[in-house]
Amino acid sequence: MKIHKNLESIEKINNPVLTTGTFDGVHLGHISILNRLNDLSKECNGESVLFTFFPHPRMVLFPDDKNIKLLNTQPEKIKLLEKAGVKHLIVFPFTKEFSRFSALEYVRDILVNKIGIKKLVIGYDHHFGRNREGNINNLNELSSLYNFDVEEIPAQEIDNINISSTKIRTALNEGKIEDANKLLGYNYMLNGIVVQGNKVGRSIGFPTANIKIPDAYKLIPADGVYTVKVTVQKEIYYGMLNIGYKPTLKDNSTKSIEVNLFDFDKEIYDEIINIEFLRWHRNENKFNTLNELQQQLKDDKKQALNYLQTTGIHV
Repeated sequence: MKIHKNLESIEKINNPVLTTGTFDGVHLGHISILNRLNDLSKECNGESVLFTFFPHPRMVLFPDDKNIKLLNTQPEKIKLLEKAGVKHLIVFPFTKEFSRFSALEYVRDILVNKIGIKKLVIGYDHHFGRNREGNINNLNELSSLYNFDVEEIPAQEIDNINISSTKIRTALNEGKIEDANKLLGYNYMLNGIVVQGNKVGRSIGFPTANIKIPDAYKLIPADGVYTVKVTVQKEIYYGMLNIGYKPTLKDNSTKSIEVNLFDFDKEIYDEIINIEFLRWHRNENKFNTLNELQQQLKDDKKQALNYLQTTGIHV
């Protein structure tokens, strides 16, 4: 997959078949659109193109809204789109100036003159351009003028995709990881940097790697204890992860993400690790003593190992 971060770097694309959108999550609904895009590009001896934006338009238009949470960071999305078979990914830098482009300017100056579009695949309720003035009627007129085809994705399919995105976010916020994973078509993930912690876990036999997520917009699942799959230095491990405020400890004002890896004894500070969520086990609880916490962690580990065994994974 070729990645283009500005329009000037785009060399000639052979018969571009293009769709546009944020494609946050790149879930099973999105995959159905991308499969159609790839099929259409093959039919006309062309290449599939996804025209997307970064930062997310809402981040630019509503900079004070801190509630914008996305399912994917940019690197995560790129890997998923590459796996989906997209030939060209155009990551257009969204700005307030671009948001003022008219529908005509967007189609003529970008899609036609810069990309050379052959076919456009869009959702039934797609709006574009300044004040969302552009719609399917405009596109049909412009496609005749500039000699490209338009295919509109059926309403039901788009509704299902929007519903899926909402369901995924709701499931993650409620700790329903297995439901979210089914809709995504892959395990929900976090990518973070291992940072220094207070080493309390080590003192009770459960050392943890404290994870910092660099991207503030990344959606963090609900607080609680999870079974996870972790990739560290290209090696795969399994473990249990806690998200929350560590209520058993006195200093619990900051939310933390900590993972205890099974059969692991390495120093990995400053390493970037990938965490895949497999199952939610329980809420985060407050214990009266560290001994009570230690016993609970032993039970958590037993549950996690039993779950992994039922899925055919032996640790």
